[in-house]
Amino acid sequence: MTAAEFSALLVLATASSFTPGPNTTLSTAIAANRGLRGAMRFVCAVPTGWAGLFVLCALGVGALVMAVPVLRWGILAVGVGYMLWLAWRLAGSRTLSQADERRLQVSFAEGVGLQFLNIKAWMLALSIVAGWVAGRPDWVARLLMVLPVMLFFGFASNFTYALIGSLLRGWLAQGQRLLWFNRVMAAALVATSAWMVWSALAAPSNAPENAAAGARPIDAQG
Repeated sequence: MTAAEFSALLVLATASSFTPGPNTTLSTAIAANRGLRGAMRFVCAVPTGWAGLFVLCALGVGALVMAVPVLRWGILAVGVGYMLWLAWRLAGSRTLSQADERRLQVSFAEGVGLQFLNIKAWMLALSIVAGWVAGRPDWVARLLMVLPVMLFFGFASNFTYALIGSLLRGWLAQGQRLLWFNRVMAAALVATSAWMVWSALAAPSNAPENAAAGARPIDAQG
């Protein structure tokens, strides 16, 4: 891989990972409600899940998903439904104790699974496979080079957002601040879900080709 290719990969990884979106929103919200330690399970789940998705795309599964409308829309519907459910749970947390006991109990497995329900994550993975891996004689070596980079950025971005959320924890514990913070985070998840649906409706039927051409989804790891 040339220096220019690697530099382009770093730019894409930074933009796709640190842009606010469902993963970074949840990392921030969980840490604000349950502390940094309570958010680490989800923070680690994001890059783990995306790594599995990326490998599947490198093996050709991603192109199949994007080429079959039933699969593509099924993933989108379940993913949007799950994010709306998380938004509903988040919006109801008024105190830190309530959040610890009943809300934002996102397991590691749920965090991993959420990555497979994000149709934009599939598109990002396909874009990277098409641009840096597929059709190259050294595709295995390239895969082993790209994967750690994306894992690092996926972890770093969500850890950064979780750290910010945990630093706000003491301030949010006063009065109604946590309630309104959670409502803003819930609204961000709803807005992201709406954007995903709108983007899918607006996308032309040749979605796999668009992904391969390098269409950058917002916040696939973030």
